[in-house]
Amino acid sequence: MSEVTLSVKGLKKVIGKREIIKNIDFELKRGEVFGFLGPNGAGKTTTIRMLVGLIRPTAGSIYICGYSVSKQFTKAMEHIGCIVENPELYPYLSGWENLQHFSRMIPSMTEERIHEVVALVGLQERIHDLVRTYSLGMRQRLGIAQALLGKPKVLILDEPTNGLDPSGIRDMRKFIRFLAESEGLSVLVSSHLLSEIQLMCDRVAIIAKGEVIHTESVKTLLTQQERLLWKLDPQPAGIDVLKQVTDFVQVQGEYVTTFYEEAEVGEWNKQLIQAGVTVKEMNRKLPTLEDLFIEMTGGESID
Repeated sequence: MSEVTLSVKGLKKVIGKREIIKNIDFELKRGEVFGFLGPNGAGKTTTIRMLVGLIRPTAGSIYICGYSVSKQFTKAMEHIGCIVENPELYPYLSGWENLQHFSRMIPSMTEERIHEVVALVGLQERIHDLVRTYSLGMRQRLGIAQALLGKPKVLILDEPTNGLDPSGIRDMRKFIRFLAESEGLSVLVSSHLLSEIQLMCDRVAIIAKGEVIHTESVKTLLTQQERLLWKLDPQPAGIDVLKQVTDFVQVQGEYVTTFYEEAEVGEWNKQLIQAGVTVKEMNRKLPTLEDLFIEMTGGESID
């Protein structure tokens, strides 16, 4: 599980005089689902295009399964599959004919492998129907089947749940987890659905203005940022006391929010009482990934 399949170091992209991507570093490990989140224009798609060789980085290195994208491009690309934005399929062909067409581009491809990926994505019943009759979710699955033909170790999916209904989103989430856990794939998922990233991903990188501002496991990120909600009377005096003992104090209606620091909470409570502030409620709360995203990116909107 610790095997690094994708390594990105010092990645930069300059267009004209504008630095689009600024010194990005991150790694993917075997069998994990890695979320890539950022506000509109943060540089997610530009980064993905560099990872798969569609555009050249200005500086930095990208290694896929130990092969340099800049120096060993063909070898590196043998280990990666991707869907950038939407899967490009031929609607007037069947799903099987689409896969046959793309399989001709891969050396030593067998019909057995096509059968394998069809079964893997669960399209056995409809694979010989025309693609124009497929639902959006089925098209996404066929696109993933196409990306899996060459037995990649890294799979990159750009907005894989885009346009799906809630049932389709749930199915896609389960499918992506299955690919990571059962097939050992490293899956990089770019998505604007923060709740889905929270449920789907093992780790997440948050990117804003061309920089990765935080990379952490989803569980650790949320646990480290656990909150404590206080209901105080009078609230203004309570806020003054809390601001003297902790750097993070937010007011949300009738509640005041601080980080939860187990070793310090008792002392904070004592100081509030000594200041004549009544503590009516204290509630521990884990933030959502959306809460943290908004804080870290300064409230910028997401794609």
